[in-house]
Amino acid sequence: MRTEIRLAGFGGQGIARAGYMLGKAVAVGDGNEAVFTQEYGPESRGGASAANIVVSDEPIDEPFVALPDILVAMYQAAFDKYAPKIAADARVVIDSDLVEPHDLPEGAEVLTIPATRIAEELGVKIAANVVMLGFLAAVADDIVSAESLRDAVRGGVPARVLDRNLEAFERGHRHGFERDDRGGDGDA
Repeated sequence: MRTEIRLAGFGGQGIARAGYMLGKAVAVGDGNEAVFTQEYGPESRGGASAANIVVSDEPIDEPFVALPDILVAMYQAAFDKYAPKIAADARVVIDSDLVEPHDLPEGAEVLTIPATRIAEELGVKIAANVVMLGFLAAVADDIVSAESLRDAVRGGVPARVLDRNLEAFERGHRHGFERDDRGGDGDA
């Protein structure tokens, strides 16, 4: 089983950190093979940024993401850049306050969460990436376990903001189970 995942946003959203934590969770926590790469523009903040993770239960010969099975878009320009290059049946996870999906393959599944709004409600806007990881633990539990991802967050954020990041993770995870297509209200 090979799964390609791309997290995309802009510099300053913690995309690379989220990708690293996701890769660590699937490899160290869940015992799969994983490769993590990143893309970014010349700007340190505000430029395009992407984290690419290849997950497999076998050794990974080709470490690059070509057609992601999961695209996480946390910024409209990132969605516009990467959405045309996804698998026909991809799961497309978007920050619903920042991204308006369009022109997706017919078989794509769109999953939404107001990740930035939830992080702002918690007083840590920068933790929107961790809200998104919590959401992924619910909607992609066939790829990564919540326990492993939670452990990766514990080891991946500074101690001074750990409690708020764990709360961000839990809010995202809970939202994944409360969304409309699972019978909940879908709003945080």
